[in-house]
Amino acid sequence: MNPIEKILSTQKVLILDGAFGTELERKGYDINDSLWSAKFLMEKPEAIAEVHKDYLEAGSDCVTTASYQATYEGFMKRGMSEEEAKALIQSSVKIAQKVRDDFWSEPKNHTNRQKPLVAASIGPYGAYLADGSEFRGDYGLSLEDLKAFHTKRLATLIETKPDLLACETIPCLIEAQALCELLKAYPDVYAWVSFSAKDGKHINSGESIKTCAAYLDAVPNVVAIGINCTAPQYIESLIDEIKTASSKPIIVYPNGGATYNALTKTWDGISKSSSYGKMAQMWYEKGAKLIGGCCQTTPMDIAQVAKWVRTV
Repeated sequence: MNPIEKILSTQKVLILDGAFGTELERKGYDINDSLWSAKFLMEKPEAIAEVHKDYLEAGSDCVTTASYQATYEGFMKRGMSEEEAKALIQSSVKIAQKVRDDFWSEPKNHTNRQKPLVAASIGPYGAYLADGSEFRGDYGLSLEDLKAFHTKRLATLIETKPDLLACETIPCLIEAQALCELLKAYPDVYAWVSFSAKDGKHINSGESIKTCAAYLDAVPNVVAIGINCTAPQYIESLIDEIKTASSKPIIVYPNGGATYNALTKTWDGISKSSSYGKMAQMWYEKGAKLIGGCCQTTPMDIAQVAKWVRTV
């Protein structure tokens, strides 16, 4: 049984965590950097641990590592050797595993829940570019180019034995295909794939989410399909579209509704209302089985989700 099925066999929703980078920012840390939250793997790993702990205490069944923007290329541009870059990438999983294990060592945290998972985040090529292209998907790269970019980091993260991989904020189908091609070499590794979307039917490249879901439905080690870092108002429609093309568990973790400004590396506009828990309940009723939050969401939002999930 894959780790997602194990948790969903005992509760209706697997609760994810929320934002990482913007949560660090909310705590007063400066994340305006091409490495985004990954720079804290170099500068302040204890800040990363603090965020993981906050989400576990809020009720998360899964914490996602701070490796979204952690790449060999990005770290080596900062003067790191290849070995130093590898150690930093792997530290993202080790930090999350230690926080999770410390949390689970307390018997009081076992009440009405299973041992939380650690998902190793694999961000898109656009995250490495740090120019907002994960919200456009206009790389102009071939399948082989994208496989070459992801190969080493994928292997590096798998070495640390996370519970599963989180291939997230994927803006175009060709990048999902590249990752799935690489996953063929790891038949015992589980992954979810979540896309960033521009509206209720299309991912950011303009391709149909239905087409993407149909492709992923046939990939054996993809155990959930869905959407992240997308405005909440599109989520219900996107769930409907995915359901028509796949029977796999649907994962949603939208952002707060603001728009990313690639020049300032900040989020512009009004963010979410205070009713995240209620929105999450609607997504569950539509068919989502894994629910959390992305940029601008907080442990308080995840606590709202946990409040009704733990009593369902």
